Amino acid sequence: MASTIPDLLKQLRSGNHSSSPRLTWYGPGGERIELSGRVLDNWVAKTANFLSEELDAERGTRIRLELPAHWKSAVVALAAWQVGAVLLAGSDQGPADITFIGPDGTHDAAPATGGESTGGEVTGTGVAGARVAVALGALEMRFPGTLAAGTYDYAALVRQFADSYEPFDPPVQEDEALRTGDNALTQADLLGRFATAEADGARILVTAGQGLIGAVARMLGAWAAGGSVVLVHESVEETDTERIRAAEKTSPAEKISAADKTSAAEEIS
Repeated sequence: MASTIPDLLKQLRSGNHSSSPRLTWYGPGGERIELSGRVLDNWVAKTANFLSEELDAERGTRIRLELPAHWKSAVVALAAWQVGAVLLAGSDQGPADITFIGPDGTHDAAPATGGESTGGEVTGTGVAGARVAVALGALEMRFPGTLAAGTYDYAALVRQFADSYEPFDPPVQEDEALRTGDNALTQADLLGRFATAEADGARILVTAGQGLIGAVARMLGAWAAGGSVVLVHESVEETDTERIRAAEKTSPAEKISAADKTSAAEEIS
């Protein structure tokens, strides 16, 4: 059983997990992205190499994600944990060494810390350390807005990095990995009390409307149980959820009891 995020990623790129879908995204305008275990791991590795080689991220680096629940946000979160960084959830966790900014300004994971988007321009106001702007469209090869000086363009840069990651100093179970409110969670906690319990092999539907932290908790729970995830954008969730459930053959929502779905993510105010 995986005890750290690097352990989980090893599972995702191994055996039957490597070729079968592990993360499927439904976005606006009919967008559908499917990542096998190996492809998901490749994206995470590229991002981890970008973090460590371009931004000098390492164990203990503080990273804030001002991003919505999205397949790229999940990739960045996994990459941050792969290098041993600490994700900061919420505006009360102090300054970050690296902040990831989406095209639409701040989101639930880290409100009111800066990185504002006004008229397509990401200003990064008030953000400590490095800033990285993330284009969320499937075909966008660079950020669609105007970037402030010194802001890194994730989409334009990440593909040049290697798709395997060899850590110099890998994280261990006891390393801090996530700060949420008054909680300081370790790598082991991520796959324990933070992850939402799911049935073995379940293919679950996760709605982006619950926010990035809640969505990641469910994704980790599914992957830890050998399952897979269908992540649905809010606009699609409102109109097409039942069709997607049928097409993707997701597990019935009632299959997991409410008691089994508790996690530390629910403690975030």
